[in-house]
Amino acid sequence: MTETLILRELLAAEPGWVSGGAIASKLGVSRVSIWHQMEKLRAQGFGFEAMPARGYRLSRRPRMLHAGLVEAQLKVRRKGFTFAILDEVDSTNDEAARQLAAGRPAPFAVFAQKQTRGRGRFGRVWHSEANGNLYSSFAFRPRIAPERMQTFTLWMGVTICELVSKFVPVAPGIKWPNDIVFNGRKAGGILTEARVDADQIRDLVLGLGLNVNSPPDEWPADLAKSAVSLSELAGAPVDLNRLTAALIGRVLLAYERFIEGDHVDSFAELWNRHDALRGRDVTVTAAGRKRRGRVLGVDDVGSLLLRGENGQTRAYRAVEVTVDKGG
Repeated sequence: MTETLILRELLAAEPGWVSGGAIASKLGVSRVSIWHQMEKLRAQGFGFEAMPARGYRLSRRPRMLHAGLVEAQLKVRRKGFTFAILDEVDSTNDEAARQLAAGRPAPFAVFAQKQTRGRGRFGRVWHSEANGNLYSSFAFRPRIAPERMQTFTLWMGVTICELVSKFVPVAPGIKWPNDIVFNGRKAGGILTEARVDADQIRDLVLGLGLNVNSPPDEWPADLAKSAVSLSELAGAPVDLNRLTAALIGRVLLAYERFIEGDHVDSFAELWNRHDALRGRDVTVTAAGRKRRGRVLGVDDVGSLLLRGENGQTRAYRAVEVTVDKGG
């Protein structure tokens, strides 16, 4: 795509200049064609400086997701991988599942500027306005046994934490099993959904909602104290398109490592680094029953290890965890 190639040339030259003639020659098109493409990019929120004898350089980028800009910044391109950016969708997870069911080749990703029915674990609503946040789902066809997937969400969670740590000065943590948090405030959530066919996982969708650039004063009242965005932590807007390009590379590599089984040692190390609950006093709730205890970490299959008030250690999976006050 010509606009992606133009952006790639401009990004590679930053903060320097690129002549229109050089771009035209490299792409095998006319200078007039380059000018027309750059006018289209201006209409999409880009800004360019132009100087005689020096050419062009990028002066402004769109705040919202832009497919050409994401594509231009991909460091690693996996064969067959495609992605789409939608203005609005009910849920990126639901859209990815629909496209898998319709036979779209995997892997692919779906991004949206806004979700009307975004959701998290236990069907909770995920606030998904068009305010510079990241709403994304990655779709795969792993064809592996369901029992192999037990630590998948946790592995992807710590992988995403590693990425996020490059964009903010505060260390992120994982609140078991799927929340990305900073000092107890939630910045993101992961939702993994799968369709099992006989004894194999046929379709797999990894959803990620991440608060990137939402202004603190725009949070609903019930989220104002518990949510946080990356821009708030960084003290400045985060480049959403660069973050998205980096996320694509990380997720695809992490998925390959998981399927090949060479993630195990790294997982243990990363989980210990990012575990937000280890040593904390919590209450777990399952089927209406509550149990209090201290978190010891996770076991080999990703279950939460809790030492109860009676001194016994038990493993929990499908439970809700609340950190006790003072814990």
